[in-house]
Amino acid sequence: MTKHPHIRFIINPTSGPKSRVDVAARIKLHLDHDKYGHDIVYTDYAGHATELAKQAAEGGCAVVVAVGGDGTVNEVARGLLRTETALGIIPRGSGNGLARHLQVPLSVDGAIRFINQGHRSKIDSGNINGHPFFTTAGIGFDAYISSVFAGSKRRGLKTYVELILKEVRNYRHLPIKATINGKTIDTDMFVMAFANAAQYGNNAYIAPMANIRDGLLDVCLVRQLDMLKALNLSYSMLAKKPAGADSAEYFKAEKVEVITDHHIMYHADGEFIGKASEFIVGMLPQSLHVVAPCV
Repeated sequence: MTKHPHIRFIINPTSGPKSRVDVAARIKLHLDHDKYGHDIVYTDYAGHATELAKQAAEGGCAVVVAVGGDGTVNEVARGLLRTETALGIIPRGSGNGLARHLQVPLSVDGAIRFINQGHRSKIDSGNINGHPFFTTAGIGFDAYISSVFAGSKRRGLKTYVELILKEVRNYRHLPIKATINGKTIDTDMFVMAFANAAQYGNNAYIAPMANIRDGLLDVCLVRQLDMLKALNLSYSMLAKKPAGADSAEYFKAEKVEVITDHHIMYHADGEFIGKASEFIVGMLPQSLHVVAPCV
């Protein structure tokens, strides 16, 4: 008898909307059991998903599915980097950036049926100061918002937007020295985003032209931001098109180095990491197998 490929589902029990779906029951109902064996495990603490994913990959698991938000997806993907085990996603967060980019259905049942189709391809991953990311990383204002959001008791897109509107007027640009494609730029910076995928999540496209399989970072630099530029940038992100040159600048690069006079905040996939005064951001091309067609 041929052994079925095995799928491990890693569920973050704290992710998901208040009207909770019994994901384990939906997996048992909709997974194609004629094609796949499976097990379901739950995370108990930060970083646990990475450990569980590594364990599954070392055991020869064909697919590990992250059931949760962008933070859970990042943790699981970190455990699968440069292995033959593919990342699957059942999106249960507020942003779901990588799931949206890979065109994974946002419903639990739809995501399981997507896994049943058996599509498989490879994508790039990014790295900022040793921290892998799969959608975006950034320094400046977006990292600051990530830190405030992490401390908020309320989640969801509405809370995120409210925080941005509250904080944008008080946040000040910072001087940096950035080396991009061998060219050094001395400038003030409001935010510098490093994109592997096109969007932060919630269909907010910080780098609409980003290709998750081209081995390059798409860098969005906003030097200074007033209210008019903020409105232009916000509209462009929602309209899935680059902002005007007076609001943002875009670069493609294999590696970016940034030096600042002061320690500033940074994030990876929306998760606040900490502060640093030097940043090295690079790519690991074709480093992660995913359950998604190559489109």
